[in-house]
Amino acid sequence: MTDPDALLDRVRVVLVETSHPGNVGSAARALKTMGLSRLVLAAPRCALDDSARAMASGADDVLAGAVRSAGLEDAVGDCVLVVAASARPREIGPPSTDARTAALDLAAAARRGPVALVFGNETSGLSNQHLRRCDAVAHIPANPAYSSLNLAAAVQVFCYEVRMAVDRAIPPPAGDVDVPATRGEVEALLAHAERALGELGFYDPANPKRLLPRLRRLAARARLEREEVNILRGVLGWVERRGDGTAR
Repeated sequence: MTDPDALLDRVRVVLVETSHPGNVGSAARALKTMGLSRLVLAAPRCALDDSARAMASGADDVLAGAVRSAGLEDAVGDCVLVVAASARPREIGPPSTDARTAALDLAAAARRGPVALVFGNETSGLSNQHLRRCDAVAHIPANPAYSSLNLAAAVQVFCYEVRMAVDRAIPPPAGDVDVPATRGEVEALLAHAERALGELGFYDPANPKRLLPRLRRLAARARLEREEVNILRGVLGWVERRGDGTAR
């Protein structure tokens, strides 16, 4: 796929638990100015009222087409790459990058399927639980003495970078491209691993330490393909069937 408009159509912007309708309207305007149109509201805390439509200022079609989902997992389950936007450093979580690099990754991944940019609540941003559903976390390199951006401004910066990345028309890889695993398929793999490792006694839910977050980070860094997920789940299934996991 080389058509820029078709690539941009595969990029969705997900706003998680947004509490101010004006910010949703401003975000819709930010999308439209950069040629994006896929807006998803995950567990929104506000209704789209007149202030949202006023702030959309000509992007009423993007606002009207916004999809609501019960939560982040539902919003990104079919995506092949999910990037969280966050200014807060985390001790453990997905691999970290900057907005420009993340945009290049999103543009490249959009050739293979839907991708998502995720933004958190205006007050608290994205929780660690939200970040676990993402493959990478990206930040905007801003003034370290004052790095605060409002939601719509952050959306505008990322959408600009995505458009620039798409307009560069990154050449597709040579040869056949393996099908990437979706976010939902990776989550199913991680749940399977947790269950299998628990049955083996290797993972203790009462004393989890950092095993599962580390496995999540590993999976995010690997950018797994669907066949690789199937292989790993096959291995886990074999271990479960062996009962005690002892090789014979």
